[in-house]
Amino acid sequence: MPTQASQAALNGLWDLTMIKWYVIPLLAIVIYIYVTEMKKAKETGNWNAIFAGLTVFGMDFFNETWNGWVFHFTNHSAFWTTPGDTALRTMIGWNIEIMFMFAISGIIYYHTLEEKKEVRILGVPNRWFWAIGYSVFCVFVECLLNIGGHLIWEYPFWNLSFGGIWLIFLIGYFHFYVAAILVIGMNTDRRKILAIGLIYSVPIIMNIIGKGIFHWAY
Repeated sequence: MPTQASQAALNGLWDLTMIKWYVIPLLAIVIYIYVTEMKKAKETGNWNAIFAGLTVFGMDFFNETWNGWVFHFTNHSAFWTTPGDTALRTMIGWNIEIMFMFAISGIIYYHTLEEKKEVRILGVPNRWFWAIGYSVFCVFVECLLNIGGHLIWEYPFWNLSFGGIWLIFLIGYFHFYVAAILVIGMNTDRRKILAIGLIYSVPIIMNIIGKGIFHWAY
């Protein structure tokens, strides 16, 4: 049986009557950030900020999709659910606020990096240092959301414990930034675009199968 949190998180999926007015300025901010970055990229020829932003969002899209599949196949709960108040519920563990955040998270990460990737912080290559740092910060925020009841963890291996936190760190966030490191480290823009296309193709195909063909609710 689906948990109470799962049922609440599924209530109102893509219900446009839930939309709040603050979505509009948040959307405008995200668009402004990308337009600004695109303008800079056209002048400099460096599109890595855009690539990092798209990569992190694509990885989150994939995470939210397989998390939804977990719910479908268990008919109990996803690894995480978001039953709390939101301006738009998009998946069982995803909402418009999370989407906006991850849409710019990769750009924030990129602009934190040193221009020279060889630079180290505390002995760690700066790209990896900040990947760890931002992942730790995301886990910290997620813990606060969990404590507040806005984001629910159901399984004993994915919870507020030493072992659970490490799993959330590795599978929940760290690989987002690892993917960004790998993409922006590629030699040509063509390879970067192909890599990003591959990242998005997986959850798109999964959702075509799950939501489009079989009409699964997640």
